Amino acid sequence: MTLLKTLPRAGLLAPLLLMGACAPSLNWREVRPEGSGAELMFPCKPEQARRPASAQEPAVGLAACRATELSFSLSWSEMPRPDMVGPALRAMGDGLRQRLQTPEAAWQAAQVQGMTPRPESGQQALSGPGQKARQALFSRGLKVYQLVMMGPRDDEAAWQNFLASVRLPE
Repeated sequence: MTLLKTLPRAGLLAPLLLMGACAPSLNWREVRPEGSGAELMFPCKPEQARRPASAQEPAVGLAACRATELSFSLSWSEMPRPDMVGPALRAMGDGLRQRLQTPEAAWQAAQVQGMTPRPESGQQALSGPGQKARQALFSRGLKVYQLVMMGPRDDEAAWQNFLASVRLPE
């Protein structure tokens, strides 16, 4: 459960595991993180952690691993009310940008099979001091998700494979 301690107290920010560059030796495998409602491919065996809901915070889940120098993670949380989904997605995206100390970056469309279309959904590339990251934010119903890849340099092919693999089955 040590990975669970890395989850921010707010429970909505991306876990920032550490750095990366992609290598041909990545071992992609299908993963269904318990409680996430998602299926996706990770290039390494992820550790998984969950924190139950409390009176102050929603339940939070995390699946994360590191391959070569890249970290890959999926975090999720279920909001108690529909009006909380948009603000939660914005908070997730802003949290990673602030932790990397990067200026606002352009958002692009992101399509995830089974996602609920929302204006707050999308993907972006971030570049901070010694750190590059990509994130995608999306939701299905009351569940919000943040997909993150980060490391000392970007890897477009690894990101595209990671993002394209995500499915939110019915």
